[in-house]
Amino acid sequence: MPFFVATYEYTADLDARLAVRPRHREFLSGLDPLVVSGPTDAEGAILIFDADSAETVAAMLDADPFQVEGFIRERKIVGWTPVMGQWVTSGLIS
Repeated sequence: MPFFVATYEYTADLDARLAVRPRHREFLSGLDPLVVSGPTDAEGAILIFDADSAETVAAMLDADPFQVEGFIRERKIVGWTPVMGQWVTSGLIS
């Protein structure tokens, strides 16, 4: 079963976004299918989900405070099937 990778590209409103970040992180911490997430060095974030579909992930992320408050310029969600690498060989994911 593939995972789903969501990418965020943020708007330039850093100070306002930082004020909302605690609510954003609290929201994400309550998402059971979220495997891992974190900011990138390119004013965005990557979120990986173990979910049934991209539509399921999109519906969840529609309620993200960063989305609701307008801090996400672009969001993409794609399926991802890991086949190689440390996470696979270690059995962390299969």
